[in-house]
Amino acid sequence: MRPFFLFPLSVNQIKMKTDNRSVSIFNIAVIVASLGYFVDIYDLLLFTIVRVPSLKSLGLPQSEIDAGAGMLLINIQMVGLLVGGIFWGIIGDKKGRLSVLFGSILIYSVANIANGFVQGINGYLLWRFVAGFGLAGELGAGITLVSEILPKEKRGYGTMIVATVGVSGAVAANLIAKLVGDWRICYFIGGGLGLALLVLRVSVMESHLFNAVKASSASRGSFVALFTNRDRFIKYLKCMLLGTPTWFVVGILIAFSNKFATIMEVKGAISPGDAIAFCYAGLVLGDFASGLISQLWQSRRKVMLLFLVFTAVMVTVYLNLHGVETWVFYTVCFILGISVGFWAIFVTIAAESFGTNLRATVATTVPNFARGMLPLISILFIKVQNYFTYLQSGAIVAVVCIGVALITAWKVEETFGKDLNYLEEI
Repeated sequence: MRPFFLFPLSVNQIKMKTDNRSVSIFNIAVIVASLGYFVDIYDLLLFTIVRVPSLKSLGLPQSEIDAGAGMLLINIQMVGLLVGGIFWGIIGDKKGRLSVLFGSILIYSVANIANGFVQGINGYLLWRFVAGFGLAGELGAGITLVSEILPKEKRGYGTMIVATVGVSGAVAANLIAKLVGDWRICYFIGGGLGLALLVLRVSVMESHLFNAVKASSASRGSFVALFTNRDRFIKYLKCMLLGTPTWFVVGILIAFSNKFATIMEVKGAISPGDAIAFCYAGLVLGDFASGLISQLWQSRRKVMLLFLVFTAVMVTVYLNLHGVETWVFYTVCFILGISVGFWAIFVTIAAESFGTNLRATVATTVPNFARGMLPLISILFIKVQNYFTYLQSGAIVAVVCIGVALITAWKVEETFGKDLNYLEEI
């Protein structure tokens, strides 16, 4: 078998396309990618925020809201992310990063507007799947574009800005939900924001690295190629496993915070929407901090290890909040959000680990596969409850998710300052 290797693009070809390009971390591509991820997170987390009132208005009993239909809707959205991640990743490498940014936001904007018109659980399931499918392309394409247009010394700052601005969309979603009151209007607002962003994206230029590959005869956008070479597959798997703790925290501990709080006899009612707002406020700070520390330490790997240990500590604290006041519970949700604020580093590692002809495929599928693991995490969480208590089950699943990520971070390649001007042989 011919060994796997990397080979550079033509330096002259790249230079011609970069001489007149801005290298500022505040250029239009970074701003648009940041706003796109903002709308992405707004729409992605909106269901979790309005889950209880929307399902109540559709006539579902509380038992279905907490487990059955509530969990199914979250999982079907994640399945949409999984399928969409593959589709948009391939499109990003075959047709271009901008094609994904336009197509994905159009689909999830229309889907979220449609969510505002649903009258039953079946319609809700359909449009959450379509929304998840559309949302899958946003982050990966944005991070890929930003990583390729910025010089290697600055791209960490660029992806930091994208993630920091983006995750604040969850805080905005909770605030709008409280101000508006009507969950249907909240979906309309999310869809409207996405459609408005399409106008701004007209001014964004395509990645110069992608244009160089497109002009060559190099094969690109092969999802299958990620599995045909052992070293490449292991590297891909490592990138994916790094993100599992974030969605365990958000999809289990925070999404069902009201039930965890009830079991731990927290003094006062806990709103999942408020818990998400506090968690994502922490994520904003965490993503900024992890990106900044990564630049200062000149390392992605060390920052991942630091934040994963921080996550383990905070999950332990969260699961031992017996009888605390409401403000203490929300404060821990905020700090827990800071601890999983390594999403920018996680996706940046994925983008920096692969050549230009597979970069969008990897950067788009990796975060969505990490998100898409939530159904598996949920199934594990439910199955473990057959043998352990609710809190013990949460602790066991936490050990699995964080433990796997820690081992992966210890073995993952350091990608800080890596030259992205190369291709994968596929």
